[in-house]
Amino acid sequence: MTVTLAIIGAGARGASYARIAHEEGLAAVVAVADPDPARRAALAREFGIAEDRLFTDWRELTDRPRLADAVVIATPDRLHTEPALACADLGYHLLLEKPMAPTEAEARRIVEAAVRNDVLLAVCHVLRYTPYSLELKRLISQGRIGEIVSVEHLEPVGWWHQAHSYVRGQWAVEAESSSMLLAKSCHDIDWLGHLLGKPVAQVSSFGGLQHFRPENRPDGAGDRCVTCPVERTCAYSAVRIYERFLGDPVHEKWPLGVLTEDVSPEGLRRALAEGPYGVCVYSGRNDVVDHQVVNLLYEGGATASFTMTAFTALDFRKTRVFGTHGSLEGDGRTITLHDFLTDTVQTFDLDPDGGASAADGHGGADNALIRAFTAALRTGDRSLISSGPEETLASHLVVWAAERARREKSVVSVGE
Repeated sequence: MTVTLAIIGAGARGASYARIAHEEGLAAVVAVADPDPARRAALAREFGIAEDRLFTDWRELTDRPRLADAVVIATPDRLHTEPALACADLGYHLLLEKPMAPTEAEARRIVEAAVRNDVLLAVCHVLRYTPYSLELKRLISQGRIGEIVSVEHLEPVGWWHQAHSYVRGQWAVEAESSSMLLAKSCHDIDWLGHLLGKPVAQVSSFGGLQHFRPENRPDGAGDRCVTCPVERTCAYSAVRIYERFLGDPVHEKWPLGVLTEDVSPEGLRRALAEGPYGVCVYSGRNDVVDHQVVNLLYEGGATASFTMTAFTALDFRKTRVFGTHGSLEGDGRTITLHDFLTDTVQTFDLDPDGGASAADGHGGADNALIRAFTAALRTGDRSLISSGPEETLASHLVVWAAERARREKSVVSVGE
């Protein structure tokens, strides 16, 4: 069986998933819907999509009889719900970019539509699918460290990645996308729940926007990096951040491909002079947090602490799991197991495929998800998808509870 895919949203994520499916021979990309004519045309050329299957709006696609086995929905966060509902009602299986939706009510509507129409819904919590995560979960499930008592987990967003996506980019303003915890770190809240295998009972959280504020603008700084007198001494200079990616075919797709279709020095300079990615990070447009901690109490008594911070190198997550008979420490590349009974240490090398950024497919996580999704469609084995509607809704509920706790400075019971 040849799996067929339609793409709704041909930006960086939608194009990346389509490319993986095509290049690995996992599926044929047969339709695309996107309002940007250049993006539509680029995918049409790359995948040989017929002219009558190129749509300017997802509604044009859903006005037609079903054209593919599944649809990849990679629209902006606040534009997930309506296409997901319409496609589910037409019988499309759904690969839905995270977060599922910015509100609980919308997320529940998507879950209900998938269940009602008996379609597969996989949310792109890609971290669950990597060999690293599978090995970590296996070691825990086998009882190698006994019962989990506590977990310490860090998401190092990366200083330039924060500036790119969450200060200058499309996730900079919560009202236009979602909170930082939902837009970025729903991966981590979901992944922690997946590891522990228990629901969260209570949550607290602290954090805020500390650095990327107008009052922290350097003396003499200009409004745009290309004309700023102090640009050479600023860690967040868009010129310095982006120029180093010129000539790199991987990073020319992301992040440079987000800025401009012309990834020449001249094209980049023009984008920085005219577009949002060349604006000073201290302009004050952004409002999502640049650091946050979340404390989680799971049913049964285990605890976890999660830290998200902008002020790091962009790297894989770092995790320490403390059990009654041993501990595990992982960095996305290797896992170290300390067995208390024998007082010995064992190391597992997982050798991820590439780096942690979206340019590298999150170290092979994107590829692993597409393999699992297309295999589930091909075989009918839905157990291959662990980030289904119920699991995703449960982890999203924790995120919304954590955001309430942060804003109210309180401890919130999940589901309250």
